[in-house]
Amino acid sequence: MTYSSPLLSRHGAVAAGGLDAGTASHYGDPLREQRALARGTAVVDLSYRGVVTVSGPDRLSWLNTLSSQQVGTLQPGVSSELLLLSVQGRIDYDARIIDDGETAWLLVEAAEAAGLTEWLERMKFMLRVEVTNATDQWAVAGTTAEVPEWEQYLRWSDPWPHIGSGGFAYTAVPEDAHPGLERPWHEYLIPRDSFAEAIDASGRTLAGSMASEALRIAAWRPRLGAETDDKTLPHELDLIRTAVHLAKGCYKGQETVARVHNLGHPPRRLVFLQLDGSQHTIPAAGSPVMLGERKVGTLTSVGAHYEMGPVALAVVKRSVDPAAQLVVDDGGELYAAAQEPIVAPDAGAVVGRATGFLKAPRV
Repeated sequence: MTYSSPLLSRHGAVAAGGLDAGTASHYGDPLREQRALARGTAVVDLSYRGVVTVSGPDRLSWLNTLSSQQVGTLQPGVSSELLLLSVQGRIDYDARIIDDGETAWLLVEAAEAAGLTEWLERMKFMLRVEVTNATDQWAVAGTTAEVPEWEQYLRWSDPWPHIGSGGFAYTAVPEDAHPGLERPWHEYLIPRDSFAEAIDASGRTLAGSMASEALRIAAWRPRLGAETDDKTLPHELDLIRTAVHLAKGCYKGQETVARVHNLGHPPRRLVFLQLDGSQHTIPAAGSPVMLGERKVGTLTSVGAHYEMGPVALAVVKRSVDPAAQLVVDDGGELYAAAQEPIVAPDAGAVVGRATGFLKAPRV
């Protein structure tokens, strides 16, 4: 069934497509909405999101054995991120996780909820856990600032870009200069049957997905379904920093995670692109990224930032020269693109002291 948010009936609402389908791309003035969101005076409708709950006394130890993250001792109210990987170490699911002391809440993209629920059900065996797809009961709203009027609701706060325990940075910039520091991000779980009323009670204006996506791109924050495909490794997107614990016990895909981190390089890398703003349009996500006549990557997310203009994320081959001037080809419409490496070209494949996993120096 096609989802349609109750907020799409609000004045000026223009429906979004793609990953944000069912909510508004904007409410009439996307740049004004973006400025308000950056200031913390607006909220974004994320009610298309999937919500999967895991309850029972074995929930955290069980999720710990399945996922890339150390969540066995996750404390109530503490936010984290975990990946569920294939045997080859490729990303199957990317979930925001927060536990309330009785239930672990997994916030995922809309397309993930049903498949994740089914997969977790198959993994239960004899453990004391209950898995529920609670998407029809709970909705999500996002903001860059905490909302005191919503203190009764569970809040997930994005750990990005801070390096978690057991994590590692693949970026080419100093940590204190990471642009993600300029974008704190919180997602609130609100009962779906009172979602519209809660939005009004927040006292914040509404911002559409165009606003939140532009801020996400500027923060170098990867998104499942946008920056990922069926071959994506966590290293390629710098997700080792927030979603992988390099020293935890066995989980599916761990061997590949360790091998790439210690002995190889990720074959692709995430880059930030500053696009030529002289045109009145922006290229579509999915457009090829070209170096001369050769395709070297794919544009994965694109938006109009209220200060920087047209910006994008792209996944390119690791071998691409970071200083090379790239071009995005949208059906013959060409856009010059200056790249800024997110994942460093030489990330991985370093020698360190053996401690279960080799400890790599910062890049």
